[in-house]
Amino acid sequence: MFGVFAVEKGQQLSGTMKALILLVKAILWLVAIFQWFISLIFSLIYSGKSDKVPPITDDLLFESASALARQIRSRKLTSTDVVQRYIKRIKDVNPIINAMVKNRFRDALKEAKKVDEILDSGDIPEEYSEEKKPFLGVPVSIKECFALVGMPNNSGLEARKQLRCHEDAPVVANIRQSGAIPLGVTNTSELCMWLESANWVYGRTKNAYDTTRLVGGSSGGEGSLISAAGSVFGLGSDIGGSIRMPAFFNGIFGHKPTHGVVPNEGQFPNADSAIQEYLLCTGPLCRYADDLEPMLKVMAGDGVKKLKLGTEVDLSKIKVYSIAENGGLLESSVEYDLRHAQKQVESYFKNDLQVPVENVVIKQLRHSLAIWASKMSEGDEKQTFCELMGSGTHLNCWLELLKHMIGKSTHTLPAICLGMVEIFGKLPNDKVVRLNAIAEELKQEINDLLGDNGILLYPTHPKVTYYHNEPLVYPFNFPYTGIMNVLGFPVTQVPLGLGSKGQPLGLQVVGGYHNDHLTLAVARQLEKAFGGWVPPS
Repeated sequence: MFGVFAVEKGQQLSGTMKALILLVKAILWLVAIFQWFISLIFSLIYSGKSDKVPPITDDLLFESASALARQIRSRKLTSTDVVQRYIKRIKDVNPIINAMVKNRFRDALKEAKKVDEILDSGDIPEEYSEEKKPFLGVPVSIKECFALVGMPNNSGLEARKQLRCHEDAPVVANIRQSGAIPLGVTNTSELCMWLESANWVYGRTKNAYDTTRLVGGSSGGEGSLISAAGSVFGLGSDIGGSIRMPAFFNGIFGHKPTHGVVPNEGQFPNADSAIQEYLLCTGPLCRYADDLEPMLKVMAGDGVKKLKLGTEVDLSKIKVYSIAENGGLLESSVEYDLRHAQKQVESYFKNDLQVPVENVVIKQLRHSLAIWASKMSEGDEKQTFCELMGSGTHLNCWLELLKHMIGKSTHTLPAICLGMVEIFGKLPNDKVVRLNAIAEELKQEINDLLGDNGILLYPTHPKVTYYHNEPLVYPFNFPYTGIMNVLGFPVTQVPLGLGSKGQPLGLQVVGGYHNDHLTLAVARQLEKAFGGWVPPS
């Protein structure tokens, strides 16, 4: 937290500056004490209320999507059987975690039956080849913000809850073209802009490891369902960490691709300016690292040509860097369990793979929060966040806050607060220019550091977990993921087992531009070393 106050060796500070630093430190200590006290209250509120999903008793649910596809194609399994068994698991866990908000089980079974008929015919058409349909007959889940024919697409906005989609988003079409069968859509935060997946349309999604804990956002429904083995892989979107944070909190893999690789069209809310389109990324979440690369290849469509997927990676020859904290003023300090897990990964590279790890300090990362916020407010968006909340008309957030206090609002408190931040948090132009310059310097520094053969180990989040609603007291902890959207680098969130609280641990593996194959290769290796996803019960 206090890294921003670091003083260069030999630097002299005036008495006024020293007094100011002491004052700010005192304020931050008071904030930290307040946060600790509120967290204590949350722990008392939720004491004894924890629950978990039932244990996994069907061994098929431990298979990767790629393995299921091979077994369906070789007829060791039928698609109908696989789909039925995943439907059963969803029915077992969803009443507990509320992750899937609308299913299409009947249509999915019809599609699975058609796959089986084609594969049993003995005369398989060319368009059903393994190359063209690598996930033939495998069930998949889709984040509700993406258009999927016949499904809702409201992202928790009450005014859109009657809407049904008449066509698929391009990335959903790519997934279906691969032969995968959507089982339904999963929950998000309201308008996909908060790290807790809860809204007034669908309610709150809960963590499979402990139902008193959040699942992250905004792809939290995906994270929770996949972690609970209700889905083998899924589709998410990420404008500030919305793939990586849910993957982190739910102990699974999530990949934010290099900017511009996977199509973003066909989701609500859409990226409403060139800057937001740059920040927004679409990508996969899954339990098994082996699925990430084939999933990314499918989702990207023609965009895959920008990447080097399939390139063999010799991990003994890569460069590895590690950053323990960003030094931000408003972010929490990285908790011990997470620091220890990152140290274990460093030791694994050094001792098991004989790869040196260089611990680096990049001072400009302390500006991550300001840089991300500046970028999000930049550009000529067609609709403000308040207008999105008001379905085209500007929502009076003050009035909405009053309505919320008496239980009459159809909007969540985080969304209302974000609307207020939009109104009052606009930065002056000179500040935006300065932050843009810092962002470019940071981008250049990290890209030069990594080159085409380097990866960076970086925390996904400073805290292991939160109780429901607790992030309202820690609203500024997302820049560890958010800054990577600004920089555009590919990032894979890798699970690293469970911590002392029984909740998942993880970290980000960052690569240089279009070097997604590097971070994915490292994810596969770390899964072998640290075990990857751990079943929640």
